[in-house]
Amino acid sequence: MAKQFVSDKDESVRMFKSDFLESFTKVHYLTPLVIFLPVIGYFLYKSIFVYGLNYLLLIGLLAGGILAWTFTEYILHRFVFHFVPASKFGKRLHFIFHGVHHDYPNDSRRLVMAPSISITLAVIFYTIYYYLMGEVYVAPFFTGYVTGYVFYDLTHYAIHHFNFKNKFWLDLKKHHMVHHYMDGNNGYGVSSKIWDHVFGTTYKKK
Repeated sequence: MAKQFVSDKDESVRMFKSDFLESFTKVHYLTPLVIFLPVIGYFLYKSIFVYGLNYLLLIGLLAGGILAWTFTEYILHRFVFHFVPASKFGKRLHFIFHGVHHDYPNDSRRLVMAPSISITLAVIFYTIYYYLMGEVYVAPFFTGYVTGYVFYDLTHYAIHHFNFKNKFWLDLKKHHMVHHYMDGNNGYGVSSKIWDHVFGTTYKKK
């Protein structure tokens, strides 16, 4: 089997000549918590104390937001991060956004999404759901959505750098490692395998 990575050590390659631009490509794994925990707290507070939603509705919308994130995660990973344009510039963009992770899968500073991307995507998706659901219902839904995102980012880091003994986490780790080292055309779910089963991108058993 052909080697599908450059290095699996905790190292990487420089992406920009500019030190300023290069600094934006390296992110501490706790950064998503620092940025998005206040967002989660804000929308959860509004859901309970401002809009006074009953708990069944609140829990349902939270769960719906988490599920919606797992779908977003799958779609982005499969159709955006793994889309390789034909042009030289397009290939360069692909390398910056995701290719570098497959070449250096254990680079600890490039395992969570850069804030410039995650914040932009959060604003875009909040705007979409705001107009679809309205101001009241989007609050708990987006709470779940952002919670799902933070769980995804931390899970991705943990899968690459933690040694698990729990069966659930070992199963997720195996699923993602096969994607990296054996079959990059399947296994697009990271925090959940549900959409791989739905869309038939689970691994072919040998």
